[in-house]
Amino acid sequence: MTSIYDISADSLAGAPVNLGQYRGQVLLIVNTASKCGFTPQYQGLEAVYQQFKDKGVVVLGFPCNQFGGQEPGQAEEIGAFCEKNYGVTFPLFAKIDVNGEHAHPLFTQLKHDAPGVLGTEAIKWNFTKFLIRKDGTVYQRYASLTKPEALVQDIEKLLAE
Repeated sequence: MTSIYDISADSLAGAPVNLGQYRGQVLLIVNTASKCGFTPQYQGLEAVYQQFKDKGVVVLGFPCNQFGGQEPGQAEEIGAFCEKNYGVTFPLFAKIDVNGEHAHPLFTQLKHDAPGVLGTEAIKWNFTKFLIRKDGTVYQRYASLTKPEALVQDIEKLLAE
């Protein structure tokens, strides 16, 4: 079985990032978009990151344009939008696919490990969240409607493990 720590992804700047560097930390992995009804969740994601980053929690954002074309921009535009409008300081990655034959291996693994409603693996929309334990296993998958602030209790539980 592949671990998420065996997977690499390109940063928003295009540099490869081995996710193994996050071993031992609690991760909140989210597919994001700049022109989505859930885009204001960037603010909540940043708040969670600020609250817990010094305790070993990292939020990882993966822009995705597969849902309604809601992430049409290039890397520079995405980064500038997130910083200007939401003060995002957590790591953002290059735009990826989360579904289909070109889905990024990270999301293929996450969907396999934590299927959605009725066992479906497909991600239904932007801002689907995966909370990852310190050992790299998925604790829980959360729907787009779940606000980042609602995950605080689960994050605290994982930090205590």
